Amino acid sequence: MKKLSLLVCSCLIGALAFAQQTNTSIAIIPEPVKITQHTGRYVLPKVLVVQSGTEAEMTPVLNLIKNKFSTATGKIIRVRPIAPAAAIKLVLNKTTDNVIGKEGYYLSARAKGITIRANTAAGLYYGVQTLLQLLPNQIEGKEIAKNITWAVPVVDITDYPRFEWRGLMFDVSRHFFTKKEVMSYIDNMAKYKLNLFHWHLTDDEGWRIEIKSFPKLTTVGAFNVKREGEFGNFIPPKPDEPRNYGGFYTQDDIREVVQYAKDRFVNIMPEVDVPGHSLAAVASYPELSATAGADKYVVRSGEKIMDWSKPGHPALVDNTLNPAGEFTYQFLDKVMGEIAELFPFAYIHVGGDECAKNFWEQSDQVKALMAKENLKTQEEVQSYFEKRLEKIVESKGKKFIGWDEILEGGIGPNAAVMSWRGIKGGIEAAKLGHEVVMSPTTFVYLDYMQSDRVMEPHVYATLRLSKTYEFDPVPAGVDAKLIKGGQANLWTEQVYNIRQAEYMTWPRAFALAESVWSPASKKNFNTFFTKVEKHFDRFNQAEIKYAPSVYDPDFKVGRNADSTLNVTLITEVPGLDIYYSFDNSYPDRFYPKYTGVLTVPIDATQLKVITYRGKQPVGRMISMPISELKSRIR
Repeated sequence: MKKLSLLVCSCLIGALAFAQQTNTSIAIIPEPVKITQHTGRYVLPKVLVVQSGTEAEMTPVLNLIKNKFSTATGKIIRVRPIAPAAAIKLVLNKTTDNVIGKEGYYLSARAKGITIRANTAAGLYYGVQTLLQLLPNQIEGKEIAKNITWAVPVVDITDYPRFEWRGLMFDVSRHFFTKKEVMSYIDNMAKYKLNLFHWHLTDDEGWRIEIKSFPKLTTVGAFNVKREGEFGNFIPPKPDEPRNYGGFYTQDDIREVVQYAKDRFVNIMPEVDVPGHSLAAVASYPELSATAGADKYVVRSGEKIMDWSKPGHPALVDNTLNPAGEFTYQFLDKVMGEIAELFPFAYIHVGGDECAKNFWEQSDQVKALMAKENLKTQEEVQSYFEKRLEKIVESKGKKFIGWDEILEGGIGPNAAVMSWRGIKGGIEAAKLGHEVVMSPTTFVYLDYMQSDRVMEPHVYATLRLSKTYEFDPVPAGVDAKLIKGGQANLWTEQVYNIRQAEYMTWPRAFALAESVWSPASKKNFNTFFTKVEKHFDRFNQAEIKYAPSVYDPDFKVGRNADSTLNVTLITEVPGLDIYYSFDNSYPDRFYPKYTGVLTVPIDATQLKVITYRGKQPVGRMISMPISELKSRIR
């Protein structure tokens, strides 16, 4: 009896070990609602028969399979409407399954094949994206991988999204990104079931969309002087410097990108940022301004434009549209009309953020408007503008959405609010009965630094991966039905190229994906990060850049009783060792290992640190000037 008990224990321990080992092999982002893994795996045959209907709606799903499998595996793919022995069966439910809804799916992998079921083609598409994550990392490669066994674990998955709005905003105004680069950004977000691409198309640095009614918006407004360095602190360009840096999308380009996104079940929401952030428009058509001398204005190249140190952040040049000018509304009517025809998505984003009002305060036209309309404050002036614009947008058959500043001075009756200055604006809007998309700086501003400021292009705030992972779009005490979802925003003042855009987006967009797709109850950062590391390998295969900043320690500086400095090093993920030096040499794992608070030697000028996992370096070499540490003592 005793031997039998020992045998049973031994089997249970072995089974548990096997389960733990196999579970770690599944690394799906975003985490599905339910995963049940079984023993075994399914090895894909050389000829991959896919059973599928041939309706037009299935084309994007089948194209995804054909493109991924033919590129990386070299397998022959054949699509058949009826194929009982098919390797992959794609099944559209004849009767709607209310559990999985519009975008959910069931995936069942067995020893003889894989079946994906869904109510819609979008659900099948997301099921295929999950299937790809069950395959070896080499499926993301750009050429045929050799000596790979193309197999998936035997598994059952039930999955559907928590929110319908799962977005990423990409600013192409501060720096221009080509049509091809925008498409690659959409490709990557679709892999992780993000379905809303917020396209920030206009700002002080560039108007990026062709408007046939106003051609100077792109002939003049799309170009500035090229500068490299720290955006916002550039020397103002000289009058004779060439204004040839930038670009724009033709209306044909827009249609092509919209269709490209649609084929990946991604909606595109355009943004025209008004009445502030409008210098590119004003430089093109000075009659849009309430300020004399606007005919001398030029598109911004990154020189100072606002005084952020003063209340209301007054503008140094008037980058606003004239809220009292009828031409402003005639202009917006035509612009919104052309945009509405190009973008099938229900909403047009109209900005509304950071509108400096110091020039309005000096304008006789604005003063007359205030007297006529009984407006008491400049916030009410902006509210007047927003309500007129809301009617214009609605006249084009679209819904109006803006940043949370549109709440100030009174919000229009049907406006939706995107809450960016924390969650307060979203809470206020929801309590007033308005639809809300949560996009707070606190959790999802991807332009923020990901590591210590000595390692990153300098921005005024830091946002770590673990903090992004804490994002939950529904605050306590708010009607969840009014929260459409959430999104992360990538502003590109300090982002000059697509590789840096990728670096700033990933892995924090992985965290966003789980926050807007996965059940809140399943979120666990340590579990999530084990998956992130596996997806780093997938990105290596796909040659997509990502940030390794999560391996960099945080530096906390203090002062000892004898006035010497001390430094505490904190790692964001568990299980890392930190090695350091104060002697200006580059440490490895044979150097002193960090075990507690360090006292900085009196003559030291540099603290260098690097993180390891076991014998392998995983972090970047960080050189921290002691002068920088001293500057952080408050």
